[in-house]
Amino acid sequence: MENLRMFIGKQVELMISGIKLPLKGVLIEVGSDLLIIHNGLHFFYIPSNHLHYLKLDTSPAALSVTQTEPPVELQTASISYRKMLMNAKGMFVEIYITGNQTVHGYLTHIMNDYFAFHSPVFHTIFISMQHVKYLVPYHPDTTPYSLKPEYFLVQPSQVTLSRTFEQQLKKLEGMFVVLDLGENPIKIGLLQASNYPVLELHTANGRAILHTEHVKTIHLPSVRREDPHTGRVDKK
Repeated sequence: MENLRMFIGKQVELMISGIKLPLKGVLIEVGSDLLIIHNGLHFFYIPSNHLHYLKLDTSPAALSVTQTEPPVELQTASISYRKMLMNAKGMFVEIYITGNQTVHGYLTHIMNDYFAFHSPVFHTIFISMQHVKYLVPYHPDTTPYSLKPEYFLVQPSQVTLSRTFEQQLKKLEGMFVVLDLGENPIKIGLLQASNYPVLELHTANGRAILHTEHVKTIHLPSVRREDPHTGRVDKK
């Protein structure tokens, strides 16, 4: 990552996984596993594992960047993806995962390899850290959808949090889950079993086997739990 520091303060173009067009902006800082760029409106915090390429932007239109201090405070000597997430807790942010999957809300808990996120649309979402493409913090006075702040009081999670994403999936056995924000009907159903690296989901059309490594997000539309052995439903 050290060789990227020569681009700090310059207008760059970079391509990351999951997006169709490259991002453009001024490279503000480079950390051990994180890049920060400013596109004139927003700061983009980009985990470096999704970087395909970075180069100088030679297009004639120059960006006008007036704010150079990122809204998430980080010490230059120790910038990292995890520290950025920790410092972003409680801030209104946009998180881009892939495709059309952008969620808005607040980080509430940072675990080993995933974090809990409170969204006004999906409520509690568990998001795998390895699948986040970028995070954009918003101005402290901004609230999602122009709603009053009291609307976003974080409710207690329906389940306790495990240390790892794999353990969290295991804990959700017997619950109705929506994976990857329901982008595909095959990712909506009863989580019958989670045995890394695969999980078994009972969908509307039958049984599906999914690879755990490709599960990006989880949220729970209800708290009803079915015992995978007896079929009994527990309304926890």
